[in-house]
Amino acid sequence: MDAQETRSIPELISTLTGDLATLVRKESELVRTEVSEKLSQATKAGQRLSVGAALLLGAFLVLLQALVLGLSKFMDPLWASCVVGLAVGFIGYSLVKNAAKKVSPAELTPDRSARQLNKDAQLVKEQMP
Repeated sequence: MDAQETRSIPELISTLTGDLATLVRKESELVRTEVSEKLSQATKAGQRLSVGAALLLGAFLVLLQALVLGLSKFMDPLWASCVVGLAVGFIGYSLVKNAAKKVSPAELTPDRSARQLNKDAQLVKEQMP
């Protein structure tokens, strides 16, 4: 007879309990790791959001400068200020828009862990009589 065939029910229950405990521990480690990764991504997106906001403020100031120059003189510095202001504004807008996508709730959910938990639940259901 094989060694597995001679196991008693208490031994099987003990093994099952140990395996389930290991599974829960590994799944919780996976969730912690994934949440940590998501928080790191959110931190980086927050930094980009800050830089984008600062660039938008700079664009506003440059456009104000262009308005002042335009009102004081009708010369080339006006057009140069407008071009610079629009360029900085476009860059700032794109940074803010991109960063806002990265901190949306959909981006922060632990997708891999949820899929793995669903697979584990399905496996347990299949194993049950």
